[in-house]
Amino acid sequence: MEKHLVAVLALDGVVAFDLGTPPQIFGAARGDDGRRRYRVQVCTPGGRPVRSAAGFQVLPDHGLEITEVADTVVVAGIHRGGPVEDASIEPEVAAALRAAQARGARVMSICTGAFVLAAAGLLDDRPATTHWGWVEQFRALYPRVKLDPDVLFIDDGDVLTSAGVGAGVDLCLHVVRTDFGSEVANRAARRSVVPPWREGGQAQYIERPLPRVTDTTTAPTRAWALQRLSEPLTLQDMAAYATMSVRTFTRRFREETGVSPARWLLQQRVDHARGLLESTDLAVEQIARRAGLGTAASLRQHLQTTIGVAPSAYRRTFRVVPDAPGR
Repeated sequence: MEKHLVAVLALDGVVAFDLGTPPQIFGAARGDDGRRRYRVQVCTPGGRPVRSAAGFQVLPDHGLEITEVADTVVVAGIHRGGPVEDASIEPEVAAALRAAQARGARVMSICTGAFVLAAAGLLDDRPATTHWGWVEQFRALYPRVKLDPDVLFIDDGDVLTSAGVGAGVDLCLHVVRTDFGSEVANRAARRSVVPPWREGGQAQYIERPLPRVTDTTTAPTRAWALQRLSEPLTLQDMAAYATMSVRTFTRRFREETGVSPARWLLQQRVDHARGLLESTDLAVEQIARRAGLGTAASLRQHLQTTIGVAPSAYRRTFRVVPDAPGR
């Protein structure tokens, strides 16, 4: 089976963590046969060395020509340069990114790599995200982009963006899951010693005063709720388990996860339903009940809203097939 080719674009001032994420996550994505599902190559304009934000040089194996044949092009974040300072971009970089998207390649960014995509015109009138600390700068430079600073990543079809630094891991795992299913993505996460997915959004990482050390965390309540997804849990039930008032529990829960208890609970139920669709032959009605979504109609509605497909289509795509072709 031919490997999916990923080209990682490094520009001057590249963030070292961002540059290392795609080779690590995609390189760890292997099938039941142990074979890698991706081939990852790093490129720069002209194949020239670039200096990283960490103070060392990156010597690539390729120039921009590899973006002409790559299935996916990933732009790593940068800490300096035109895209994050004055919205300028090297013409050859902009042309390469636009050409890749135009021929059907998937184009992604990690962290401030979104500035590069925006400078190339790929994010105009589209949803996107970037590091929470760069939001105001981004909005000032690229007002046409529909920026959502609260999420870990955004999948808008052929263009995907992620929030700051570590969120690149979340995005890459999402891509592996989309291409080859949850089993391969979970295996890649285990090999990389990272969670296969994270709860909540970027909001939970924004700098804010920490709760007092005597405050009670909501983590035990979340663990308790995860064991009872099939039950009709209410906000009052969760607050009572945490021995807090509903108001205090809701505030503390949002501080810790970045989302409301209701939104978190719904996401856990949808994720559980997705896992059952992937790993069992249970009827959709049974899965809906086990996930606490009630009816098959409710499951269809929430799955359609969350990922844009029906349960039957999702199952056909992600039911474990060892040699399923990539995108």
